[in-house]
Amino acid sequence: MKKIPEKFLPVGTVVMLHEGTKRIMITGFCVFEMGDDNSGEKKLWDYCGCLYPEGVLSTAESFLFDHNQIKDIYHLGLDEDEDAEEKEFKRNLKNFLSGNNEIIDTDSSQDNETNNDGESEANSNDNAE
Repeated sequence: MKKIPEKFLPVGTVVMLHEGTKRIMITGFCVFEMGDDNSGEKKLWDYCGCLYPEGVLSTAESFLFDHNQIKDIYHLGLDEDEDAEEKEFKRNLKNFLSGNNEIIDTDSSQDNETNNDGESEANSNDNAE
């Protein structure tokens, strides 16, 4: 098993939780879970994930867990080639969780880039759906 680094582990990482019997693949970060009662209380979980190797079987089956619940790492998701966008995302996530709600946008000009057809990337992505 691999040593557990500090949070946040990359998407695609496969872990076993303490008391767990099935491996879970991390699919996202910082998920709010609303309380069962109508009190409006929310719980912020470090990660969400799905069963591995099965994947997402139903949208109702998402596993929410915290970093300290991870017992073992079976596979570390894409990390060595972490790109600037992922580094910025993790930096913003850590800033937000530490109470600093400032979002750092290091490359806002990228939103206005055009592709070879002359249309903006945002427009071409919308048309692809």
